Amino acid sequence: MTTAARTRILLADDHALVRRGVRLILDHEPDLTVVAEADNGAEAIVQARTEQIDLAILDIAMPRQTGLQAARELSRLLPDLRILILTMYDNEQYFFEALKVGASGYVLKSVADRDLVEACRAAMRDEPFIYPGAETTLIRKYLDLAQQGGPLPARAITDREEEILKLVAEGHTSKEIGDILVISAKTVERHRANLLQKLGLRDRLELTRYAIRSGLIEP
Repeated sequence: MTTAARTRILLADDHALVRRGVRLILDHEPDLTVVAEADNGAEAIVQARTEQIDLAILDIAMPRQTGLQAARELSRLLPDLRILILTMYDNEQYFFEALKVGASGYVLKSVADRDLVEACRAAMRDEPFIYPGAETTLIRKYLDLAQQGGPLPARAITDREEEILKLVAEGHTSKEIGDILVISAKTVERHRANLLQKLGLRDRLELTRYAIRSGLIEP
């Protein structure tokens, strides 16, 4: 099979060893090839927009932007791009959020050698993939809620607040955050104050702990 016939993949994970291992799995397949890599969510968006990518595989916990944040933006920018979340988190909240931001699959790193190739092929067929054992309960719950018109699991904060929370937790100053997000430092401070009030927290340390619990940064 020629390279032109292969699914062209972007792999985003902030751990080089993980990327190397996943790349070995994917490049071994005749119909899959990794053509771009990124070590944070923001770089993943740049790579997806500049390279000819069919499928993006995104880790959840990455610097600058999480995989979920990157998936949300990529779904808006490149609606034909298929997206898989590759994660260490066996977490219902993340699964629901992955579906809402446009991902077609959710694969655990612990079983990537078993499931990832199948997930890639399912995504390219426009079929959903979720790791065995969680598929029945999670998808049934999601579909039942949608069919009944009930609310899907809600996020406590807005997209912009999530961006700012992550950057605050990574240690950036208000000015640095403003430069990254192209907003004023005063706007950053206002968002941070809203976050503290909304989440019932007192300071940067508690915001950082919340960001870790939410999977926005790694401990």
